[in-house]
Amino acid sequence: MGYQQYGVSPQLVERVKLKMKNPAAKERIKKLIEGVTKADLQNKAVVQRLVKSSAAILHEKLTPAQEEQLVAFVVGQRIDPKNTLHLIKLWGMFR
Repeated sequence: MGYQQYGVSPQLVERVKLKMKNPAAKERIKKLIEGVTKADLQNKAVVQRLVKSSAAILHEKLTPAQEEQLVAFVVGQRIDPKNTLHLIKLWGMFR
């Protein structure tokens, strides 16, 4: 399922992709998600904290509805950060 099916706007995704090209921002995001487990990515409270922190790092103002959509998307993907196939699938979704 793509992010658009969760109501996440393509414009938001493009802005975030552009901001992630900044090496400083990319490193801060990498440190934020370092050590995140599959269980963490299934916990709505943890995912919401990660979404809020990521938005702050990228200076992206999110509405409560956008936050909920992003949390629902991450939880819905059932991502295992240690599974290469999951990461490849995500990479393909946001190329």
